[in-house]
Amino acid sequence: MADMPTAGSIAVDAMGGDLGPAEVVEAARLALAEYPGLSPLILVGDTAVLKPLLSKAGLANHPLVTVSHASEVITMDDKPLLAIRRKKDSSMVRAIELVKNGEAVAAVSSGNTGSLVAAAILKLRTLEGLDRAALAPVVPRAGGYFILLDAGANPDARSEHLVHNAIIGSHYARIELGCDKPRVGLLTIGTEEGKGNALIAETHDALKQIGSLVNYVGPIEGFQLFSNHVDVVVCDGFVGNICIKSWESLVKFFGNELRDQLQSNPCRMAGGFLARGAFAALRQRINPERYGAAPLLGVKGNIVKAHGSSNRQSWKNAIRLARDAIQYDLNHHIEVDVALANDLLRQNIA
Repeated sequence: MADMPTAGSIAVDAMGGDLGPAEVVEAARLALAEYPGLSPLILVGDTAVLKPLLSKAGLANHPLVTVSHASEVITMDDKPLLAIRRKKDSSMVRAIELVKNGEAVAAVSSGNTGSLVAAAILKLRTLEGLDRAALAPVVPRAGGYFILLDAGANPDARSEHLVHNAIIGSHYARIELGCDKPRVGLLTIGTEEGKGNALIAETHDALKQIGSLVNYVGPIEGFQLFSNHVDVVVCDGFVGNICIKSWESLVKFFGNELRDQLQSNPCRMAGGFLARGAFAALRQRINPERYGAAPLLGVKGNIVKAHGSSNRQSWKNAIRLARDAIQYDLNHHIEVDVALANDLLRQNIA
């Protein structure tokens, strides 16, 4: 294990997850083995806890792993702004400060979402041309996946925020989904012209005004979310958070229902045994932990929010997501297109 952090590193909040730091350390081991050229990792947390775990995982002398001590932990019950002020030596805050100070270029945490969003915005600030950030999870749909944003960072959005989300989501889709020209849809209650509230109407007009900066295909309804209709779904954080949590709870509901039905009698149990491969593939396909995390896009730095209950596989995928954002130079691409969009919108207002 190296003695000092390396510039260009990924800072990992090792203490905020439900399953504890042991899962984070195992994720670091898996990520280093699976992703050649991975940026150095800084595990942020209680040194007395982390060092024995690193020794057990065979990472005690790894040249790409360092530990940055933090004596406190922000819990899920903490009030976001109060926690940031009172727990200045928390692993989450210290991880973000490593990005702010240039000792890391990305931070990953599975801690309190509100605290992570607030700390990132307060300490790192938003990118040039933006005044809001967005959480952008990847969600399965027919034939692939789509990106939903915002999933909760900004519940009270204006039309320009949703336009920025379209730009941000398009760039992120190029990284995570491999789309050359991602199809962008605006989530509303009907696809007919004029359907939806004032925010939707203003955003719809604004998205048409920015032309080829995004591949805007128009408004979409809820029943189109999981069809092969769009690659990026744009909405405010209030609607997006309800959508993402509803999907995650529905996945659990159907999983439990299917298990109960298959175990209800011997014939169904036998059929379930024969179809276990198909069920395993389906579980993997719709598992919310498949991508492990959602990036907080729009801040000066690469911030990744992992699920609170993330296991080592989810953590590993979250670390990969941070790596991808670094390699693509995501923030630079976003700033360029946001500046162009803002100019076009100002011209249309004038």
